[in-house]
Amino acid sequence: MNQSILSILSAAGSTGEAPPAWMQFLPLVAMGVIFWFLILRPQMRRQKEHQAKLTTIKKGDEVLTGGGIVGKVMRVDDHYAEIEIANGVRVRALKSTIADVNPPAGAAAAND
Repeated sequence: MNQSILSILSAAGSTGEAPPAWMQFLPLVAMGVIFWFLILRPQMRRQKEHQAKLTTIKKGDEVLTGGGIVGKVMRVDDHYAEIEIANGVRVRALKSTIADVNPPAGAAAAND
């Protein structure tokens, strides 16, 4: 009895048609779409926001560099920003190395 059921099931499985070839690529396409919406698209949005921040840097802004140095912007040109990190200590940094622009010191924090 057991052997007859197995032979019936194997015969039924072998007579079915194979799915179309494009159906094999459907999971790959679905993974690509998911990857795009969950990883690439938000990253591009953050990169655009960061570029917008860098273009609006002006004298007097407080910035954080990629190395963790916090300072006040004294002068800005196309590629460089002169940052005062202590009284009388100024450094030139590439604008692309600026990680964040902090709100001015007079502004209250959002959670106060």
